[in-house]
Amino acid sequence: MVKQTEFANKKVLVLGAGVSGISVACILRNLGAAVTLSDAKPAGQLGKDFSALQSAGIVLALGNQQAELLHGVEYLVLSPGISIYIPLVAAAREQGITVMSEVEVAYRLSEAPIVAITGTNGKTTTTTLVGEMLKTTGREVAVGGNIGAALSEQALAVKPDGILVAEISSFQLEGVVNFRPHIAAVLNITPDHLDRHRTMDIYQRMKEQIFNKQQAADYIILNYDDPVVRDMAKRAAGKAVYFSLTQSLAAGAFVEDGNVRISWNGKKTDICAVSDIKIKGGHNIENALAACAIGYFAGVRPEAMAAILKTFAGVEHRLEFVAEIDGVAYYNDSKGTNPESSIKALKAFDEQIILIAGGRDKNTDLTEFMQVAKEKTAHVILLGEAQQRFAEAAARQDIKNVHQVFSFDEAVTLAHSVAQPPQVVLLSPACASYDMFDNYEQRGKAFKDLVHRLVSLKP
Repeated sequence: MVKQTEFANKKVLVLGAGVSGISVACILRNLGAAVTLSDAKPAGQLGKDFSALQSAGIVLALGNQQAELLHGVEYLVLSPGISIYIPLVAAAREQGITVMSEVEVAYRLSEAPIVAITGTNGKTTTTTLVGEMLKTTGREVAVGGNIGAALSEQALAVKPDGILVAEISSFQLEGVVNFRPHIAAVLNITPDHLDRHRTMDIYQRMKEQIFNKQQAADYIILNYDDPVVRDMAKRAAGKAVYFSLTQSLAAGAFVEDGNVRISWNGKKTDICAVSDIKIKGGHNIENALAACAIGYFAGVRPEAMAAILKTFAGVEHRLEFVAEIDGVAYYNDSKGTNPESSIKALKAFDEQIILIAGGRDKNTDLTEFMQVAKEKTAHVILLGEAQQRFAEAAARQDIKNVHQVFSFDEAVTLAHSVAQPPQVVLLSPACASYDMFDNYEQRGKAFKDLVHRLVSLKP
């Protein structure tokens, strides 16, 4: 295929030996590139067997990353965890080396059209919903990016008449160059990752990279209820389509008379009743609206959208029901990695909540989070690096029954001891996981394992 020849016989340096970095290094090597895979951590700290990569001819440069690594390099490819602000990236740009993210590589390799979804919260649920909806069209569908397999891997897997659905983070958008999805969506923008992006303005600009290369034949799906996102239409070349939970729209996807509706070219189409949507919480209605808007322009039939919305039970680690013990339900929301996401999780329940929160602090404002926690929780259990700042923020809101613990085991055991039916125990950390875990998935699994252990101990 023509697109795949771009990297043949080129010298490529891939930064970051995580899942995406290893995948794209292998792909580029298979396409004939001379590939070096580098990570700032030495091999002993990475805990991986790199022998297969070395056998494939990939050069490893692990540990200290010196400017000499750039000698003769034509492409510098960044894994999502590697910031564009590191000195090696600055040096590469000074030398005229093309810097791109793994997502940009995927775009250059894909023969299929791309649907790309970003936003601070709701990306995984919306992307998964869209993937399930698109499968009903009979086309081959591949889903990847910030969810599941590396996007470059999925780009090669899907045929030209299929479709590639991508969850895209702000980290991945830092290094896009020509990335042009046929349908893009921005779900919402709230403070997140400011430890990396530095300011909200930069964070927003990174998100807007998802549609910056679109053309008039493309679509950009925007949240009408978020003023920052709604304003993005002014800078978009593609057709702007809104979705709204609160407004009836002349054109777009919205809720009216208790139904999910789409209006386009003067025609209104009912999808299903809001009450028929299986996933819990108002924020998930927003996700469903976004998915329907995307699905509509990707050729999904309304009745197929409805069937998916009525049966889709949600994604792992996002308001995931784990078990019920003595009348108390336990929910895993490990994907709640910022306050806004955890606010939505708290608001999804009518019952009083035993909340487990804390982790790697992103230094985001906690005022609204703690105000909602005061209203919704019976106990707040804090752990991780952020626990002291969270405890101080809770005290400012005069939240009662705040506990600080030092391990996940202690947190779950304490939650179990204080919870009374019909309360629920909710893990929704409002923090990253990196102080105690490799990722939010590992954190969620640890929580579920501890809950299942409690179930097994029941007489």
